[in-house]
Amino acid sequence: MIVTTAQLFKHAYGKYAVGAYNINNAEQAMGLFKGCVQSQAPFIIQLSKGARKYTDKRMLEAIIRAAGDVFPEAIYAVHLDHGDEQTCYECIDSGFFSSVMIDASHDPFDQNVAITKRVVEKAHAKGLSVEAELGMLGGVEEDIKVEDGNACLTDPDEAKDFVNKTGCDSLACAIGTSHGAFKFKGRQSLHFDVLEKIKARLPGYPLVMHGSSSVPKDEVDRINAAGGKIKDSMGVDPTEYLPAAKLGVTKVNIDTDGRLVWTRVHREYFRDNPGDFDFRPPGKIFIEEYAKFIASRNQLLGSAGQLTDLRASLGVRKDQFAKV
Repeated sequence: MIVTTAQLFKHAYGKYAVGAYNINNAEQAMGLFKGCVQSQAPFIIQLSKGARKYTDKRMLEAIIRAAGDVFPEAIYAVHLDHGDEQTCYECIDSGFFSSVMIDASHDPFDQNVAITKRVVEKAHAKGLSVEAELGMLGGVEEDIKVEDGNACLTDPDEAKDFVNKTGCDSLACAIGTSHGAFKFKGRQSLHFDVLEKIKARLPGYPLVMHGSSSVPKDEVDRINAAGGKIKDSMGVDPTEYLPAAKLGVTKVNIDTDGRLVWTRVHREYFRDNPGDFDFRPPGKIFIEEYAKFIASRNQLLGSAGQLTDLRASLGVRKDQFAKV
């Protein structure tokens, strides 16, 4: 059941964070839906510009619709991740998305405001929510690359001013995370002090945490043992997800970790079965492994076990789901 992102945020605020997971193909979709149903968690499916171009945007949307039919008890929103202005308009007009993200964080403040405000006006006219970004995360996310020296934390006073001027519905804040598998050098925690200040200036307002994959060491070690060369990688401590949720973070983006699970499964399978050329056996393994990973992250986000209460808040009985 596709719902609005705003409905998920209203239920989650201050209690838990909704996992926002990027997908690119059928195997990821199946693993994501299965893991969220198993853990009884609502979730957000994120589609990036790259994912929409990978095969065809119509193909990916059809996969999601089919997965919704296979798992009718699932409750989820569909979100454009890191969109430019034109891509946001395409997704708003498509009638498929629950929300869009306009990322003009690399532009000067006033230009970011102007671009975001235009997208907000178009989206709100169609009943969609808009996520915007203020501050810049380091690292690499598809075609977005920000060197460490250019990364900057979100200024709490600017955050309040930005939200007031744009009318955006949620804000992605730079609070110490970064994109990709090479996030931190040494042990680094989230900047909870910055998060607390933003929450104080924007009480009750949904915040978003990007670049939040944990980059599990065991996954990286297994990839390297199977011929990979991923070095010096480190991610966000997943035990910090829930404390961040208590401070207003309602959406946590997790992408890199899913790619690591995919890489580990396929490297190990073809290492152990060098004569095999059928992609379906490792695909089946990946679906199950990804489902387990998703369920584990939903536990840490606090979203696991929330479906019954969410259904009640939406006024939908479980026996109605197959009919919705």
